Amino acid sequence: MINTHTLARPYARAAFEFAKTANQVDAWFTMLELAACALEQPVVVQELGKPTLTRAHKADLLSNLLAGKIDETFSNFLHIVGEHDRLSLLPTICELYKDYKLEAERVVDAEIETAFELSDEQLQKITAALSKRLERTVKAKQTVNAALIGGLTIRAGDLVIDSSVRGRLDKLAEAMNS
Repeated sequence: MINTHTLARPYARAAFEFAKTANQVDAWFTMLELAACALEQPVVVQELGKPTLTRAHKADLLSNLLAGKIDETFSNFLHIVGEHDRLSLLPTICELYKDYKLEAERVVDAEIETAFELSDEQLQKITAALSKRLERTVKAKQTVNAALIGGLTIRAGDLVIDSSVRGRLDKLAEAMNS
């Protein structure tokens, strides 16, 4: 089975490159989010799933649904995606487009998981240190997970930093079992 990211990547890259050239990166991201959101609605899924509809009619249906919220070039993009029977990939295309957008803006999303709620000052210090290490602007999102016992884990792109007590206990148990 082919990975959906593999199938969606060329469309996301092409959309991003076009939007960047046209200086419409944010507008295209908004339109992609709308299209992806529309595809998550059961009524839309049911309509697009009808076997009597051609690929072109499915793209027309989605374009008409989003009329007034998308421009002509985005509608053309939907038709190209639809012609190749890839409309179901729009949420993944949107996700990959966001990654390209953040990369171009030198921004990274970071998930900071802690055992206890951090103060704003602590969160700012962690974010500043992470920004310095990654040489990017960091958008931090904090979640609390009491199972960590203490410390924190940070996930930013491919980087994972686990300095939690739970992580250390797991490493110790693994070392003792080896």
